[in-house]
Amino acid sequence: MEILVCIKQVPGSNKVEVDPVTGVLKRDGADSKMNPYDLYALEVGMELKEQYGGRVTVLTMGPPQAKAVLYEAFSMGADEGALVTDRKFGGADVLATSYTLSQGIRRLGKFDLILCGLQTTDGDTAQVGPEVSEMLGIPCVCNVNAIGAVKAGGITVTMEMSEDIEELDVSFPCLLTVQKDIMQPRLPSYKLKQATKDRKITVYTFQDMEDQDEHHYGLNGSATQVQRIFPPTSDKEQRTIEGTSAETAQQVLDLLKQKKFIA
Repeated sequence: MEILVCIKQVPGSNKVEVDPVTGVLKRDGADSKMNPYDLYALEVGMELKEQYGGRVTVLTMGPPQAKAVLYEAFSMGADEGALVTDRKFGGADVLATSYTLSQGIRRLGKFDLILCGLQTTDGDTAQVGPEVSEMLGIPCVCNVNAIGAVKAGGITVTMEMSEDIEELDVSFPCLLTVQKDIMQPRLPSYKLKQATKDRKITVYTFQDMEDQDEHHYGLNGSATQVQRIFPPTSDKEQRTIEGTSAETAQQVLDLLKQKKFIA
């Protein structure tokens, strides 16, 4: 079984800079890590590989330093990795990101199963996985919280809905977005890390894409753009009250009435 896991490098903390002109995150030089949700997708891929055989390929889109998450995936057992990177892809919203990933997947090869984390911690839209499947023209199941048996030509999965749980048989090729805690992600192996530290990573740029229309990528291909971004205003007010117990209690009571917390 040929399995592809889409992973992403995200900021390692909430202290990130934003480009005031484009409104996108400045990722260069920022502390980063693998998107936590993608760890669960990677573990699903590794478990299926160990149970049914096959290969696990990892794909990420981002700046050159995003190779770090591919090498992290290698240390967890992934077999191959590819990076989709180009300045023309910068500033992409979910639509342009999904299209670029779909183009990269077509360039990379054919897969029976594509796995994605439910969402990313820097976007939280949970839209990229379903949009990639739509652009590839393959079935998609989201919110998968359990994996069943792999049968001839398909796989059985359990999908968590808002009010119930459904079990589905999905034909290959297909794309699944998996919930956190579907499986316990394994820790990276130091031996695998050393053994794969020089493994070659395939790099795809704009010139490698089948579609050479620049208006389909990056900011040009984005249906949505950030108009303004700003830190939340703080309305916290700190006041020191002094006096006897009776005086401070009265001042607190008066303040609560003034703020209309009590009548």
